[in-house]
Amino acid sequence: MIHGMTETAVRDSGQDNGPETGQEAERSARERLRDRRMAAQRQARRTLSRADWGSTIRDRLTHLMDAAPEAYDLDEPADVYGNRIVAALEERVAALLGTEAAAFFPTGTMAQQVALRCWAARTGDPTVALHPLAHPEVHERNAFSQVSGLRPVRVGGGNRLPTAAEIRGLEEPFGALMLELPLRDAGFVLPTWEELTEAVDAARERDAVVHFDGARLWECTEHFGRSLEEIAGLADSVYVSLYKSVGGFGGAVLAGPGTLIEEAKTWRHRYGGMVFQQFPTALSALVGLDRELPRLPEYVRHARVVAEALREGFAAAGVPWARVHPEAPHTHEFQVWLPYEPEVAAEAAVRQGEETSVLLFANAWDAAGPGLACTEVVVRSAGLEWTADDVRAAVRDFVDRLPERP
Repeated sequence: MIHGMTETAVRDSGQDNGPETGQEAERSARERLRDRRMAAQRQARRTLSRADWGSTIRDRLTHLMDAAPEAYDLDEPADVYGNRIVAALEERVAALLGTEAAAFFPTGTMAQQVALRCWAARTGDPTVALHPLAHPEVHERNAFSQVSGLRPVRVGGGNRLPTAAEIRGLEEPFGALMLELPLRDAGFVLPTWEELTEAVDAARERDAVVHFDGARLWECTEHFGRSLEEIAGLADSVYVSLYKSVGGFGGAVLAGPGTLIEEAKTWRHRYGGMVFQQFPTALSALVGLDRELPRLPEYVRHARVVAEALREGFAAAGVPWARVHPEAPHTHEFQVWLPYEPEVAAEAAVRQGEETSVLLFANAWDAAGPGLACTEVVVRSAGLEWTADDVRAAVRDFVDRLPERP
């Protein structure tokens, strides 16, 4: 396909580059499967989580305006370069996390780079210790080193956060320890409260500051049995996402000491983060904090019911080496691993949604090793309607769509 032209238009124009290469065909197949999955999610009668971001613009705006009057006075003037509703959102998040101040950022990538370069200037050490599966290492194209002059070093490994012993034993000095709570790519896992406090203490023993990548910090209270203020209080600074967990349109907040946040706002401007108006994003975040944040502990508790039923369902269906990780989810999100190629599992999941209007697995499947597929399961309000029996029945139906293993 030529950029900007449909396949039909290319044929009609007489421009034909020949048959697709193997890579192009594979990419086209993935894109078609993704489109089918999104369509199945939109029309699904039952699903464990409805992703608002996949809705139409009309639906998203309608949903926002239905809830907005309860969250903020819509007759107030709109924001200009971070005042009014944006400032109100910053104050709200700072109060929730128990920090002196907070600053709104258009992205978490920007927020964390700014936070860590500010700490580097204060500590005199640009080295950031973080887990190999931490988001900046896996998903941000080396942004720390390429953009902000930071030097990431890896500490710990496996599907868990770094331990206090690993932090104490890191051979080179570092100015900041970054902990992702929960560690998404390891299965949304969290340490125990004791392990977390020990890790923080270990970093402080080495004269390092501690920064929490708390994109999903909102959903951690049930596991730790602590308030957001208590969790955030362990760190020197915290970043939280406004669309993960709470369902806003986007955006992030960096929270911490007042002097750090003032410096961060200067760098926010330098990084191009002083957007003229952000009221739709800020308003959607305030709505999410009102509506979704109080329900997250309930989602986490029900995710454990769903996870156990999934495990039981796969065992009853005789699927070898099916895994739910963690067995008891730490948040309302977790992983499912199956002994199939990812495209096989993905096809079965999409067909179930298309043919029954019940979409058990709504997310993409990735390769987790030879002959292994992994997907993420999220339980939100729609999932609360599912009983354990519902989940087990859906597993049986899903497995029926998988090919028989030799």
